Amino acid sequence: MDRNISEESPLFELGARTVVSAAPEDVYAIVSDLPRSGEWSPECLGGEWVSGEPATVGAVFRGENLRDESVVSWAPVVRGKWITQSEVVAADPGVTFRWAMRDTSGNRQQSVWGFDIEPAEGGCTLTHHFRMDRATEGIRGIVADMDEQEKRRFFTEWGAKVKGDLAATLDRVKAVVDRG
Repeated sequence: MDRNISEESPLFELGARTVVSAAPEDVYAIVSDLPRSGEWSPECLGGEWVSGEPATVGAVFRGENLRDESVVSWAPVVRGKWITQSEVVAADPGVTFRWAMRDTSGNRQQSVWGFDIEPAEGGCTLTHHFRMDRATEGIRGIVADMDEQEKRRFFTEWGAKVKGDLAATLDRVKAVVDRG
């Protein structure tokens, strides 16, 4: 019997890295400022901290997002604007900043986005990563009516989309840093 791809773990483990001409602490101050994420994210327009001390472990961020109609256009993904909530799960200034997506009940899901920063000559190396251990509430809804072949196609295309978004985010963060 074929394995059900939506039950595999990790479902996604993706990352991209670049060198940034700024100190790790300065880059951290930018990427941990989630209300500004519309300056670098391909989908998140920004948002606001809704509980906890901003950018600290346990703080909750409400993000406003926008997805184009062409993204994996054959699949029933969210289109247009939508709202998410995420919870900061790691915050070590100058080193790492990570947040987990919450489901509609406010529970933390196994879907973690983040930035890792390492000192490098002339600045730092910035890694942007995404890991989804188990399918989130949203992903389960998207693939619920798909057969296994459609699920595999979706996860392949979605993974390519996210990988491209990670790289685009890094390019945009570099531009923000360069603008000062």
